[in-house]
Amino acid sequence: MKRGHFMIHFVITSVLLAAIGYVLYSNLYETEEVIAAKVGNAAPDFTLKNLHGTEQTLSDFRGKGVFINFWATYCPPCEKEMPYLEKAYQQYKEKGIEILAINAAGPTRLVHQYIARKKVTFPILLDRDGLVVEQYQVQNLPTTFFINSKGEIVDKVSGELTKEKIEEGLKLIKP
Repeated sequence: MKRGHFMIHFVITSVLLAAIGYVLYSNLYETEEVIAAKVGNAAPDFTLKNLHGTEQTLSDFRGKGVFINFWATYCPPCEKEMPYLEKAYQQYKEKGIEILAINAAGPTRLVHQYIARKKVTFPILLDRDGLVVEQYQVQNLPTTFFINSKGEIVDKVSGELTKEKIEEGLKLIKP
């Protein structure tokens, strides 16, 4: 009789310990669901400061096509495509397309100098802590995302853009 009683206690205790272990494990290792920044998905929202210290949020541009270019001052391919981006900005800014260039953690002073030297007029956003680079899973620079007026990523280019590729992407996102 005592042996049967012991077995019942043992089984109940084992089940309770297993349940507690599962709850602890799932809470410790639970990861937040992340929406991947890939073609076909909604573009992850973010808020960054521009060179003037004003915050800009991606969702504020809903209804427009958005061209997001991740770049750095030390990146030769980024430098090479800057004139193409400036030309596209001048051509499309009144046609419902916004170009946002996100600087990947460069010192603000260097970014200001670079932009002045290159005579860039499109918005430059500063990703000081690299969170948006991480959020968009940017592996190399430059990387560009083309986002339609509904906020969906319709194309992604990893590497240097040509004039032709910029034109193709802008046609995809023109509202």
